[in-house]
Amino acid sequence: MSGSDAAKGKTVAVNRRARFEYTLEDEVEAGLVLTGTEVKSLRAGRASINEAYAGAKQGEFWLFNAMIAEYEAGNRNNHEPRRPRKLLLQKRQMKKLLGRLKTKGVTLVPLSLYFNARGLAKIRLAVGLGRKEYEKRDAIKRREWKREQARLLKK
Repeated sequence: MSGSDAAKGKTVAVNRRARFEYTLEDEVEAGLVLTGTEVKSLRAGRASINEAYAGAKQGEFWLFNAMIAEYEAGNRNNHEPRRPRKLLLQKRQMKKLLGRLKTKGVTLVPLSLYFNARGLAKIRLAVGLGRKEYEKRDAIKRREWKREQARLLKK
């Protein structure tokens, strides 16, 4: 599925820093195992995946450190905001990702959290290789140069 499929639903959270901090390779879409109050909080748009990451634990994939705020109208059965959440992937996707994550410096980075056209909560993940400081500076220079070119061509 492409990024345009996410546009059919409602985007809840986007990790804008991911493309700057990591060199992204393969993208994959995964489902999330959520509780009722988490879904209601997501529908209200109260989530952040800026500090989140995904990883394998006992042969399953989990989303760690994703912030889904407590639902205001929830009672004592409200969810824990930063609890690990299980990711739903196909077996062949899991095997492929497990192989990739064994490489040093490779991380599974969440890019966006959204509801698809059917109303199901999905998360777009990418295999990311951490960038060095000089690579980040180079990316900033390239971005600023493109902006400058656009300004010059506009005149």
